[in-house]
Amino acid sequence: MQQKKIQIGLFGFGSVGRGLYDVLEAVESRDITIRRICVRDKSKDRGVEADFTDSADELFADPEVNMIVELIDDAEAAYHIVRRALEARLPVVSGNKRMLAYHLPELIELGRQTATPFLYDASACGSIPVIRNLEEYYDNDLLVSVKGILNGSSNFVLSKIFNENMSYDAALRLAQELGFAESDPSLDFDGWDSLFKLVILTIHAFGIYVAPERIFRYGISTMNDADIRFAAEKQRRIKLVGHVEKLDNGGVYLWVVPQLISRNKYIYSVEDEFNGVVIKGRYYYKQFMFGRGAGGHPTGAAVLSDITACRYDYRYEYKRMNSSTPIHHTDDVVHRIYYRYRTEEDATLIHFTKVRERYSSHEWNYIVGDVNLRDLVSIQEKLSGKEVFLAAYPWD
Repeated sequence: MQQKKIQIGLFGFGSVGRGLYDVLEAVESRDITIRRICVRDKSKDRGVEADFTDSADELFADPEVNMIVELIDDAEAAYHIVRRALEARLPVVSGNKRMLAYHLPELIELGRQTATPFLYDASACGSIPVIRNLEEYYDNDLLVSVKGILNGSSNFVLSKIFNENMSYDAALRLAQELGFAESDPSLDFDGWDSLFKLVILTIHAFGIYVAPERIFRYGISTMNDADIRFAAEKQRRIKLVGHVEKLDNGGVYLWVVPQLISRNKYIYSVEDEFNGVVIKGRYYYKQFMFGRGAGGHPTGAAVLSDITACRYDYRYEYKRMNSSTPIHHTDDVVHRIYYRYRTEEDATLIHFTKVRERYSSHEWNYIVGDVNLRDLVSIQEKLSGKEVFLAAYPWD
């Protein structure tokens, strides 16, 4: 197939946009160039010689621009950029996982109608090509689960806590200083970023879209020293994990939750800003993918991979969405969890079907027991703002 010379209309020049710029400079590609960059403030000195504009219309009106790359942090604006590109039949690459998590079914259909490539591997797991592997290698009924560390920022903080005995606040400050965490860390540390990525991965893994608001999400922002001590006593580490799994009855459940991970698990040793994804299937058991999940250059390199794929007219086929095997979303599954609380009122928030361990002291209290995921979904809003913490506590 004849290669196309790509001239990019780039939206956004933050960490990832600059990362893409640097990567293209390093590879010295003459066939892929950034023709124009749309930013909020074109007068700002960004230290590079490039054609900046603050008008989206200028990019779309430029006849030399034959691909749109969207790397902005405004989900609503990103949606309109991607939609406009597809309607104009311009191949488009996106990195905005929040936008994708809420609008992906609509954009998939628009991409089909216009027969226009629309790629976003860089939106999930940074430099790890999980989406394309799910599309090309795991496109059958053997796939059982996708589970892993999907957020490099939170993993960096947890690594510093468990490996270097840093406090949560000190580890967070370091992550912010190094550019791994934003000034408002809630997107990463309350599990939102992992949730958006999990929604995207689930479409490619099992062919089903589950809206973010239907999925149980719990982060690490309320974790304290008592929880760290509990994990150490059990010879485990706390990791923030996104998990989707298919049950024998054809149901698929999803959740994003801290997990107490044992030493024999692949993701136990995934440290710092790295991501690690375990793909499990019948007959081939488990396969592990590992790579940097945060930072402008790793993600910029992933964006370049999508751009290169577009040169060859590659597009996702969404094979699992066309499967004849019926798949449905369910929350009716029981897990063992660890739940730390302070007051008796908070203790009654969660309905345990079976209590396996209980501890009380004047400083902290916890319960280990079995909980139906359906019950956790029903109380998710009530858990917000409480002086409590919960984590999945797998049996192995």
